[in-house]
Parts: sequence; C-alpha cells; structure tokens
Amino acid sequence: MSIFINSSSNVIVQGMTGSEGTKHTRRMLASGTKVVGGVTPGKGGQIVDIDGTSLPVFNTVAEAMAATGANVSVVFVPPKFAKAAVIDAIDAVMPLVVVITEGIPVHDSAFFYAYSLKSGKTQIIGPNCPGLISPESSNVGIIPADITKKGPIGLVSKSGTLTYQMMYELRDIGFSTAVGIGGDPVIGTTHIDCLRAFQDDPETEAIVMIGEIGGDAEERAAAFIAEYVKKPVVGYVAGFTAPEGKTMGHAGAIVSGSSGTAQAKKDALEAAGVKVGQTPSETARLMREILGR
Repeated sequence: MSIFINSSSNVIVQGMTGSEGTKHTRRMLASGTKVVGGVTPGKGGQIVDIDGTSLPVFNTVAEAMAATGANVSVVFVPPKFAKAAVIDAIDAVMPLVVVITEGIPVHDSAFFYAYSLKSGKTQIIGPNCPGLISPESSNVGIIPADITKKGPIGLVSKSGTLTYQMMYELRDIGFSTAVGIGGDPVIGTTHIDCLRAFQDDPETEAIVMIGEIGGDAEERAAAFIAEYVKKPVVGYVAGFTAPEGKTMGHAGAIVSGSSGTAQAKKDALEAAGVKVGQTPSETARLMREILGR
C-alpha cells in the first residue's frame, strides 16, 4: 500500500514543455510513473516526444483530464504563473496537485490554498517541495527514484534534501511512501495529514517525521501523534544551531524568541512518545532499532 499515489495514478505535468518540466517528466517516466500528458496554455494540440514516449499537450487541466483520465497533476511552472496553474487544476476538480515551484509569493499560495479548501475536492502538496514517491509504483516530482526501494516505512519531511538523505540511510528497508511537504509558510498538506494517512495505511509499519525550526507545525503534529497515531514514530528537527531571528533556507524556517526552536519541537515530540534523533543518521538508527533491522 501507499498514500496519495500508487501504480494507477495517471499524472499530467503542468509546464511540461518548459525546460524543468521536460527534464523531470523524463525522470518520472524513467522511474515508471504513468505520465499521460502535459498542460501549457497556448500549446494545446502539440505532441511532445520524450525518450520515445509521445505525450499530448493541452491548454487546460480540464481538457487533459477529459482526454487522459488524469488524477494527479504536478506543477513545474514559473512562480508568477503558479497561482493561475493551480487554480486551473482546482477548477477542473483535479484530486491531487503537487506544486514543485519555489519562490511563489506567499499571498498567491495562501489564495490558492484557501481556494482549494473552498472547493473541497483538491488536495495540494507543496509548494516549494520535492513531491512524493511510492517506490516501484509512482514518482511525482523531483525525488530521485533510485536511492531506495519499496518497504514498510512512511516518511514525511519539510526538507527535500533531508528526504533524500533519510531514504538513502534506510534504503535497505524501504518506504511505502515518502512525502516532501515543503518549507514555505503556507503549504497545502501538513505533517498531520501525512501522519493520519500513514496511520490508516495497513502496510506502513513505522513513520519518520522530519521537521525544522520555525512555526508550530511540529508541536501540533506531536499533539496529533499523542492522540491518534499508534504506530511508532521517530523524528528529526533541523536547525538546532540556527541563530535566533535568522531565516535558514526555507521561508518558514525562522525562530522568534522561544517560538519555533528546535529544542521546543524536540521536547514536544518526545512528550508524545516520539524518539528524536540529533542527526539524520541517528534518526535512521532509531528507526532500525524499532524495526529490528
């Protein structure tokens, strides 16, 4: 089993005709993802050949869904066009929209996230995220497909790089699904959304949660774990050495006073029964101990 995507996911790429869209469409196809077309306004009717796979291009997401049966969209469009692209997908009632684009203005992200909630039909992952992968089934985004295998661990992470590192550290055990939720101040899918899905997935045996300084998402996740999650969870919080008041990498990773510190997040998670590593490698070791591997 997996969460959010599987081998039956039919994926369209918004921005497929751009350089980033083409490059990552090629990578997704190579990993076995069922990419069925692309969307670029004004280029509808074109056929793009990517390593021997002919993919139709459509002007709108609604046209692409009607023609291909797509049920997942991944967005590789420049920041200034991202809001319109996501709204196009929401208006088409696309079930899952994975927004890879970074640098989207927070106002735009807040608008399309609120718009998705109003529609009640579209789940957004991201923006500014690496996407998600269910190894050997589907890979939507930019996560390398060759660093792990299918297995019993669920992974949710704010950081793309730490997603890759954790997948590699535990590559011999493998993952049901790894989800990079993104580090912007406003994101669609949260730690809690993924924790709930992993708890409900019968083949996910244990969960790794990677957070970082800034905000209170990890504290809220800790409260959810204490109340709802029965499976073992290990955690890692990036940013123990970050100076107060300085943004560290992600726009949402900023500490103000005692709010959002790595130590506060670690304390909250441990109070909920989560084993927290001081480094990614120690976190992986804690997971191995739990699984006896």
